[in-house]
Amino acid sequence: MSLRRPPPAVIAPHDSDSKKKRKVEDIYQALNSDPSDVSALRRMAISEGGLLTNEIRCKVWPKLLNVKTDDLPPPPGKELREDSEDYQQVLLDVRRSLRRFPPGMPDEQREGLQEELIDIILQVLQRNPQLHYYQGYHDIVVTFLLVVGERLATALVEKLSTHHLRDFMDPTMDNTKHILNYLMPIIDQVNPELHDFMQSAEVGTIFALSWLITWFGHVLSDFRHVVRLYDFFLACHPLMPIYFAAVIVLYREQEVLDCECDMASVHHLLSQIPQDLPYETLISRAGDLFVQFPPSELARAAAQQRAERTAASTFKDFELASAQQRPDAVLRQRFRERLRGEERTKSILTKPRTNRFVKLAVMGLTVALGAAALAVVKSALEWAPKFELQIFP
Repeated sequence: MSLRRPPPAVIAPHDSDSKKKRKVEDIYQALNSDPSDVSALRRMAISEGGLLTNEIRCKVWPKLLNVKTDDLPPPPGKELREDSEDYQQVLLDVRRSLRRFPPGMPDEQREGLQEELIDIILQVLQRNPQLHYYQGYHDIVVTFLLVVGERLATALVEKLSTHHLRDFMDPTMDNTKHILNYLMPIIDQVNPELHDFMQSAEVGTIFALSWLITWFGHVLSDFRHVVRLYDFFLACHPLMPIYFAAVIVLYREQEVLDCECDMASVHHLLSQIPQDLPYETLISRAGDLFVQFPPSELARAAAQQRAERTAASTFKDFELASAQQRPDAVLRQRFRERLRGEERTKSILTKPRTNRFVKLAVMGLTVALGAAALAVVKSALEWAPKFELQIFP
């Protein structure tokens, strides 16, 4: 089943303000703990509204990535651009990035930020020669630059590039294609009818490439929505963006099924991402789907890759260094909380895959699958044995 457009919520302004104020207090309490309560910060970043302000993001994003703000990279020297093989391509991409800067920003200020953007990218590449620049990388970097400034952005982007984004920065696109190959299995688990239609249309997954490799920064016009997604992605597993891509497709089920069943029509539709998506609903559903259908469960249907080469397989080392706890534990905890007080409907799991009630249950009544979801998380599966035993014990 697709995600239907929810009715407008009627929330009194004072209730909303009070809720935000309490959340801000909770965030600062977690920040001021000794050590900072990174688990609580992840929970705040995932929960409705995310981290609320860029001022808070400046403080929390480094915690989520385990970056020490008192030990930032030094400013780059003049030789940085002269010695870089990537300079010309980066320059071209940055010059084309005008739409990523706030409307109405003075040209002089924007041009200064573009120069900083170039330096951040080249400095990360210089310090990490194993990384390879790709077009779209600048869309991620500019988000960090606009939120936290040049020096802190350099440190955050470097950590992100050697962990969450590492697979996109290989010499080839093999690992990127592997991650894209998770999209259709996720859709198939939730909505076999939609999956089969897309397979018949032979649309593939290339429509989601720019979503994935830019963390949606290239395709969303409202910067508020971009940073909200970054809150979510930074607090979660590296494959969460592909789950979010899947829930967008699922949300647009009827539009897709109304298309002509051919590659050109479906690809054109899906390439034009709506700007009025119900982001909080989709974030919540993406988290639920990650718990119900973790990467280890879906890997059999995805293209086979050497697990040791993917960011997913080494994520445990990163998160242990970051917070001594599992980011996905926040999602699992939230999922268990939703389960409490709800009736478990195990019978839906025995219905044939063509039964529409199964699809309704998965997206509309996710709590009904709670027992199965937790069983999936605990299962020992074949793909990436090192990873699954660490992340899903």
